[in-house]
Amino acid sequence: MRSKIIHLVLGLILVVLLSVCTIKASASDDGYKQCEHTVKKWASSSSVDHKVQEDKHSLRDLLFFLHVPRTGGRTYFHCFLKKLYSNSQECPRSYDKLRFDPRKANCRLLSTHDDYSMMSKLPKEKTSVVTILRNPIDRVFSTYEFSVEVAARFLIHPNLSSVAKMAQRARRKTSAVSTLDIWPWKYLVPWMREDLFARRDARKLRGQSHLVTNDSYDMEDVLMPLHEYINDPIARDIVHNGATFQIVGLTNNSYFGEAHEVRHCVLKYHSLGDLVLEVAKRKLDNMLYVGLTENHKESATMFANIVGSQVISQRTISSSEKRSLLSSTKSDLTGQGNNTHQTLKNVSSTGEEEVRRENLTVGKLMEAYESCISNLRNSQAERRVNSLKRISPANFTKEARRQVSKILIEEIESLNSLDMKLYTYAQHIFTKQQTHVLHNMVSAEIQTNTQSASVYPIFNNPPYWKLSISVTALLLVLFIFLFVNSRRRTSKVKL
Repeated sequence: MRSKIIHLVLGLILVVLLSVCTIKASASDDGYKQCEHTVKKWASSSSVDHKVQEDKHSLRDLLFFLHVPRTGGRTYFHCFLKKLYSNSQECPRSYDKLRFDPRKANCRLLSTHDDYSMMSKLPKEKTSVVTILRNPIDRVFSTYEFSVEVAARFLIHPNLSSVAKMAQRARRKTSAVSTLDIWPWKYLVPWMREDLFARRDARKLRGQSHLVTNDSYDMEDVLMPLHEYINDPIARDIVHNGATFQIVGLTNNSYFGEAHEVRHCVLKYHSLGDLVLEVAKRKLDNMLYVGLTENHKESATMFANIVGSQVISQRTISSSEKRSLLSSTKSDLTGQGNNTHQTLKNVSSTGEEEVRRENLTVGKLMEAYESCISNLRNSQAERRVNSLKRISPANFTKEARRQVSKILIEEIESLNSLDMKLYTYAQHIFTKQQTHVLHNMVSAEIQTNTQSASVYPIFNNPPYWKLSISVTALLLVLFIFLFVNSRRRTSKVKL
């Protein structure tokens, strides 16, 4: 009797467990189906942009530089775009979502870490988009290193309370945009900053002064180890596959209302990521320019020829109108009294700045770029060294990266599978761009030669070309004949 009761109880327990598992499985299926519906609906609504635009190679009125973090975009902004566009043409305020106002008159350049959802606030048919992608593994390393580097600057303070007071005073004194205002650093830097202070306080409590490891990426007594960083929910939400999510407008900084739900579904059910990847590919297809960090020189040259040349060309076309306007403005102001002196001075100053840009060529732009990046890199390197001194002996170098285990590298690659595929696709686009630029350069050379030939119309007539070639060939044969005979005579004399 007792054994029957035991079997009955066990049977009931088994039934309950099976029911629970069935309910969970059913709920999981329902969750997946709901997410699948959500992501497909979003992807379908994004399909409007999927058709490659015929005029994608033409620069439009507004240039949107979609700056993926840690791809070298800051260099492009300071050393290319700032040379091509004046401050008055910049949309206020680049890299500051809260102050962005696309309605500003003459707003021609927007350079920001905001994702593609920014296009919902721009005149889409008048906007060209450019971006740069980087090998995802290197980008994760660089994001980790920069987060730590910026956070380490705050270690000059005794505690986080002191940091907060300093930040409040700084905000009252200036309206300038800091790194902590910019996505994604406004999330990543405070996270790393709290971690650095906590580990420093722990070392003080232990009275620890000696470190047992020299691995900068696994120095847990000083900073968060890389393996811990990449597996944290914050990194999974913001860092991994960050380029893909940014290019489709699905970051946690998105203007799209459905962004959070779609991103959550993709993070939960990885197979849905393929739908997002296809949308990202189509976005890249429609961009004016896609650069690669690893192909630095080629990318810079291509940017100058694709984007720079068109900005210069547009300015050249309108320069005569501007000079006419400047001249008429000065004429109108002259004779209106001494009160107009400062106005005239401002007009002249603006005119001189425009003249410098009007005289810009692709060649001069590249020369200015090379000089600029040298200075920029030196200042960045100096600041990096000073920051990392505060977490010594940690030091992020190429050699230190090479010491990171293969298992950890493979884990980073797996966590960024969408970005890895998108980067491969971007490489194909890059090759197509090179072909397009080369074709344009050859066409321009042919046009130049044609124009040069038109200066001497006699040579445009085919019979004259034939006569010229015949005469040249005859003279060449005669020269060879005389040279050979001369050599023979010399040989005979010597004998």
